[in-house]
Amino acid sequence: MSLTPDATALAAVHALVDAHLFGPIAAEAAVQHVEYDPELTRWYVRFGCDGRDAATIYFDLHQRTLRYELYFLPAPEDETRLPALHAWLLRRNHDLYGARFSLGPDGDVYLTGRVAIEHLTVEELDRIVGVLFELTERWFQGAVTIAYKRGAER
Repeated sequence: MSLTPDATALAAVHALVDAHLFGPIAAEAAVQHVEYDPELTRWYVRFGCDGRDAATIYFDLHQRTLRYELYFLPAPEDETRLPALHAWLLRRNHDLYGARFSLGPDGDVYLTGRVAIEHLTVEELDRIVGVLFELTERWFQGAVTIAYKRGAER
């Protein structure tokens, strides 16, 4: 048993992701654009949202996992809002499945996750895109209110 997938297995995973993102996912009404960057082994799936102009999921294929990330919200400039925002995000994380809120090195908020390539199927890709879309639609306006709006309840 090898702990590292061989080149053939990685090529098969790459082909699965590529075909599904450029095929059925790109055909979804909410999806605005799908792109691939071969230098980074990264796919971009941009979709429209009700609460914001658009959001983009970044899919990065690694040797053992497919990592995914969505830039959710910039860190508020008013640092007094950070404790309330962070507490709110942690409360949301408690019940999330398939993605989690995380803070990047700059303090910006992301939705992130990863799946082992041996568990990656088209159904799993559909679930990932659906989860990130749903979480963005469901929680973006609440996060904006906490992070930026005057008089927002903390």
